[in-house]
Amino acid sequence: MVQRHQSPPAAEDDYCAAVTRARIFHLVTFLVAAFAVVLQLVLVIQGHRVLDEHNRPDLGTRLVRFCSYLTIWFNVLVAWSTLTLALARDRDSRVWRALRLDAVVLATVGGLVHFFFLRPLLDLTGWDLVADRLLHIAVPALALVGWLVLGPRRRAATTDLLPFLVLPVGWLGYTLVRGELVEWYPYPFIDVNEHGYGVVLVNVVCVAAAMVLAAWAATVLDRRLPAPAA
Repeated sequence: MVQRHQSPPAAEDDYCAAVTRARIFHLVTFLVAAFAVVLQLVLVIQGHRVLDEHNRPDLGTRLVRFCSYLTIWFNVLVAWSTLTLALARDRDSRVWRALRLDAVVLATVGGLVHFFFLRPLLDLTGWDLVADRLLHIAVPALALVGWLVLGPRRRAATTDLLPFLVLPVGWLGYTLVRGELVEWYPYPFIDVNEHGYGVVLVNVVCVAAAMVLAAWAATVLDRRLPAPAA
């Protein structure tokens, strides 16, 4: 007697389809973020403008400055975290949760800060404009939508807030120390040469408060949003 293999239940089919969609979305996000970072790196090597640069420094200086932008840091984090999600759903170590929270929050807050405060300062065309829009608009939007819609859920808690702060605080310390030594800062609002430490401190506190608030909100939403398949 030949046994018939029963088809999986509809719920299991829906789950598998949802997992596939989530992995595809995360893979697309990874590809966009990786392309944006590589494109900007190529433009920097070729001597194109970075933000409001008017004088082209030597290649070594350009590369160090490229690595000094928090924009590059969060785009790399988005690329890394979404690649892990595209390859395998189960990533739940303490370090992974903190860096995933960094990726989403820094991308979201960084995108907003750029849109409202830095974008009006720029006059970019061609591939410079393409790289700028990918790094500051497309990737943050994909990262936020992917996190809100696809998750994975239950991967952020208030205990992750302190580890979350390690990366942005480390970047700030590096930026201020290096800026004091070479008199160059990646963003106008932390330019001590132009504003002095008093104004820069106020600016940093405001941005840091926005980041912490966004990270805390993410931990709250992570418990309340419905758990998707991813």
